[in-house]
Amino acid sequence: MTDIEVFYELKKSVLEHYKKRYPYFDGNWKSFSSQDILNLIDDVQENTKNSVSEKWIYTHLKPETNEKLPRKDMLDIFSQYVGKETWNEYKFVFLNQTKKVQKENKASSKTKYWILGFVIIVLFLFLFWRTKQSENKTKTIELNEKYSNDSISSQTTKAFVVEDSVLTEIAIENSKIEVKENAKVIVKGPFYEERIVDLQKTPEIKKVVLEPNDYANILHGFIKSDIKDWQTRKEQLDKILDENVEVIVMLQNNLGAEYFNKEEFSQKVIIPTPSLKQLQIVEIKKNTENKIIFIRLVKR
Repeated sequence: MTDIEVFYELKKSVLEHYKKRYPYFDGNWKSFSSQDILNLIDDVQENTKNSVSEKWIYTHLKPETNEKLPRKDMLDIFSQYVGKETWNEYKFVFLNQTKKVQKENKASSKTKYWILGFVIIVLFLFLFWRTKQSENKTKTIELNEKYSNDSISSQTTKAFVVEDSVLTEIAIENSKIEVKENAKVIVKGPFYEERIVDLQKTPEIKKVVLEPNDYANILHGFIKSDIKDWQTRKEQLDKILDENVEVIVMLQNNLGAEYFNKEEFSQKVIIPTPSLKQLQIVEIKKNTENKIIFIRLVKR
């Protein structure tokens, strides 16, 4: 800090001291009147036993800016007026106070940064903990068949949790699944329409109702029943199977698979046999006309 800058501070100190002596004055050097100047001259003489001129005050105290520093003897007088012995003492005390304030401000800023950093870390840890708590919380969802309200078999119906497009199968026990509160779940099987449930968007869900796949259930009935009316079966199969349906039967003991077209498969289904009842439907696909275009079966 330059001597001129310290002189500006001395001017402020002089004005503050004057206001204490003359509390009715509430202005600045610019508004300092001729009477104020006379009052200041008298006050300086009374306090320091030294005289100052009006011209000196007009020249050095009233201007907002000063090009050069006044004589040291005059600086000593006004330093005494504000309570210091000399200009050197005033400057020394002011500069030390400034350094102390700067140091305190720096320490205070550093402390604030530490506190802010600590608060941010605590907040981050809290949010991380809350997220983990939320992720680890689970809920039980009941699975029901829409019309019969029957229990859902885990042998034919599967449930999956979707994470980053990866499907992980989860257990179905007593027609119920247990998943994390914010999970995305897919329930599917050959005898029901696929259901997708996003608990993050619909956290209130406690039950998932599965819509039966009617044609798959009809086909299942053909395979497992002992109906002898082959003509009725043929007509019904013709209605639910697409002309270009593909049927794959997976054989046991890794012996491969058998392929059937519509005519071949219909012929196999319309006449019940013990080997037909050993087939289990594991996958069915339908086209936009709601006809079956693909069937996958396994031989049990």
